[in-house]
Amino acid sequence: MNAVEFQGVSKSYAIYDSPGDRLKELLSLNRLKRHQDFWALHDVSFHVKRGETFCVVGENGSGKSTLLQIVAGILQPSGGTVAVSGRVSALLELGAGFNPEFTGRDNVYLNGSILGFSTRQIDQRYKDIEEFAEIGDFINQPVKTYSSGMVVRLAFAVAINVDPEILLVDEALAVGDIYFRQRCMRKVHELRSRGITILFVSHAVSDVKAIGDRVLWLDHGRMVDVGEPERVIAKYLAAMTQKDSTYLRLKAGAQEPRRRSGPVRAPEVVETIPNVDRRFGDGRAEVIGIAVFDERGRPVHLLEPSSHIVVRISVRAKEDVPLPMVGFMLRNQLGMDFSGTNTAREGREMPPMQSGDIYTVDFHVELPELYPASFSFSPAIADGTLAGYQMCDWIDNAVALQMARAEHEIYGYIHLPCRVEVNSPMLGAPASDAEESEDSPLMEKRIG
Repeated sequence: MNAVEFQGVSKSYAIYDSPGDRLKELLSLNRLKRHQDFWALHDVSFHVKRGETFCVVGENGSGKSTLLQIVAGILQPSGGTVAVSGRVSALLELGAGFNPEFTGRDNVYLNGSILGFSTRQIDQRYKDIEEFAEIGDFINQPVKTYSSGMVVRLAFAVAINVDPEILLVDEALAVGDIYFRQRCMRKVHELRSRGITILFVSHAVSDVKAIGDRVLWLDHGRMVDVGEPERVIAKYLAAMTQKDSTYLRLKAGAQEPRRRSGPVRAPEVVETIPNVDRRFGDGRAEVIGIAVFDERGRPVHLLEPSSHIVVRISVRAKEDVPLPMVGFMLRNQLGMDFSGTNTAREGREMPPMQSGDIYTVDFHVELPELYPASFSFSPAIADGTLAGYQMCDWIDNAVALQMARAEHEIYGYIHLPCRVEVNSPMLGAPASDAEESEDSPLMEKRIG
């Protein structure tokens, strides 16, 4: 049996123009409707398997919080059926379930009793809750005196220590500091390994990709997609990028560029794309080729650590592109975005492109010492700035190359350039008597 099942679930809220309309509708003999229905969820169907980490993404107002509140039993659906099997512990809105007049300790016992725990059972868990929250003597102060971060600390500590079978987390972790967020994410991974079912809502797509088994994308209360995180997140980010950059594109397009007599063509053009896993964009410009060369202009078939490469990308405009921006993303064999750059990031402003123009952009890259694995290059052209842009064309994993083994062992993913000294004073610090002596063996045998 699944932990959570939604079948055609919808949820509507009555929206009134004024408080008086609510009363008039209630007292009306003919039940005259004086409200508008706002559908926070519309015909949503999905299931969450036991032990699965199921993530939900979407814009603000897309229905994510409403969905979790229905799972928690706080709200009832207006239509459809919901089945939840297991003890639910929820970390929803900031401070939800806490009485601000009670102390943190009192609220721990209050929340535990709501979940069906006896005082003795809460006593057994209290020390773990207090230690994880790390709010010190504030545990004995009213919650109304807490900062937002302290409230989240206590709420998360309670949620994970009441033996949940289903844990709901709704963006609350974004309020915490980086230290506490890291502890929480480690705890989430621990709960995953123990087979706890987790429903996780977040705008941090890196967290979603790191912990999610499947992802649901909601838009204005409707399901857009559900499935494997890499695929769903890529589509979601592409849609958000297009939406957020519309203003900048229209603003730039309103300034009519000076027309040229004919299209511009780069003196050297790459017109091969070795691979296309997925492609998206509005099509106003396109990537027509990508290749990787060494510093002598020879095609690269094997990446060498600590070498110089040139990533060449050729693009063509099908319509006017006022603010062209060309770049690429480097991914490792796990599909994780390892590094990336673009012309705007590197401070190289490109001239506007008109229909038919073909530009070639060369990225001169100094490769560090990386662990031996397969790396792929995903080229793209967009219209806009770093603050907001419209994606014209993006090609997933157009070129894949193997990284050769480095001369020395790579610990982790990358070896950082490093200079080593032994028994050396910090720059600007006064030297010791031994170091000031010309006869000091440390002066003769310093490593650096």
